[in-house]
Amino acid sequence: MSTTIDYYFTPQSPWTYLGHERFVHIARAAGAAVRVLPVDYGKIFPASGGLPLGQRAPQRQAYRLVELQRFSEHLQIPLNRQPKYFPVSGDPAARLITTVDQQDGSAAAMALGGAIFRAVWVEERDIASEQVLAEILQAAGLDAARLAQSHSPEVQQLYEAHTRQAMDAGVFGAPSYVVEGEIFWGQDRLDLLEKKLAAK
Repeated sequence: MSTTIDYYFTPQSPWTYLGHERFVHIARAAGAAVRVLPVDYGKIFPASGGLPLGQRAPQRQAYRLVELQRFSEHLQIPLNRQPKYFPVSGDPAARLITTVDQQDGSAAAMALGGAIFRAVWVEERDIASEQVLAEILQAAGLDAARLAQSHSPEVQQLYEAHTRQAMDAGVFGAPSYVVEGEIFWGQDRLDLLEKKLAAK
């Protein structure tokens, strides 16, 4: 019986981007199933004591940029620390990833997520734009109808349900990987997640 990992994230998170491909590899190597769960951290932060980036103290914001540079260089993953379209709403992209997960499966949703993360942090594209999301869908070889489907009340309800699920699980930051109730927060915890999976 394979292990299941609940993968909570928001599409505009640079930390999710930095860890995404490594996470894909780790999960695949472990034979683990992934539940793809983009959630609304705009609701999670107030409930967990977190603050949106713009409301954090200047020294915290400055250190975040230092850490992004460090990890980008350490992992040899390209990243623009201050891309043109950031801050940006992640809700449209989150609903689209949710739709693709429902219609095309988790592997397609994971691939789409990776393309969306790169769009923000490498390509400097506006992932709140319908046109940009349509272009990313097309490049991924996915049905263009998924964009219209992502606007349905059912998808919004699912997005909200996943957000409540994250809060109930104790999730407070992105990305979070949850295995059997144990949270691994942040791409810098992927080694520990890998160790957990190896012990299964």
